[in-house]
Amino acid sequence: MTKKRIAIFASGSGSNAEKIAEYFKNHPTIEVSLILSNNPQAGVIARARKFQIPVVLFDRKTFYETDKITELLQNQHIDVVVLAGFMMLIPDEMVKAFPQKMVNIHPALLPKYGGKGMYGHFVHEAVVAAKETESGITIHYVNERYDEGAIIFQTSCPVVSADTPEDVAQKVQVLEHKHYPEVIEKTLNNLTSS
Repeated sequence: MTKKRIAIFASGSGSNAEKIAEYFKNHPTIEVSLILSNNPQAGVIARARKFQIPVVLFDRKTFYETDKITELLQNQHIDVVVLAGFMMLIPDEMVKAFPQKMVNIHPALLPKYGGKGMYGHFVHEAVVAAKETESGITIHYVNERYDEGAIIFQTSCPVVSADTPEDVAQKVQVLEHKHYPEVIEKTLNNLTSS
């Protein structure tokens, strides 16, 4: 039986990508086949090497002005595309090529604190500044706009008045690492059964 194949896009340190790779390392039916990044200095590259996962680097021009990356994903028979701290808006053509097969994680409870420029510490600073009593994660399908795709999964964590943005970031990251691999697995299993 051929395994379902995941491609992960990441721009940064890649802690989520690593948790996903770990989760599927000895999985009977799913594997992480490829990690793609627009950042040659990204920490995710070293993490991918640890798992012997091939890495593809690309630049902005290739991503937005050619179909090379979409074609690569199709040629590699990728079943699901996972965004894990990937900072670029996905081109329409790629979204169309993977309908309901591209997922992203956002470090807040969408629709709050989403959209262009709302990522990483900016999100956690906004949550603390607004004196929110909870934050969390949203896992959603990717569409042509930042953070607006249909929501697949949400879970929350408490935010107390003494919390700094760094405290919130830590709580949220625990949720990301716990839930993202499981939700990806369910998404893939749903594809098989549909």
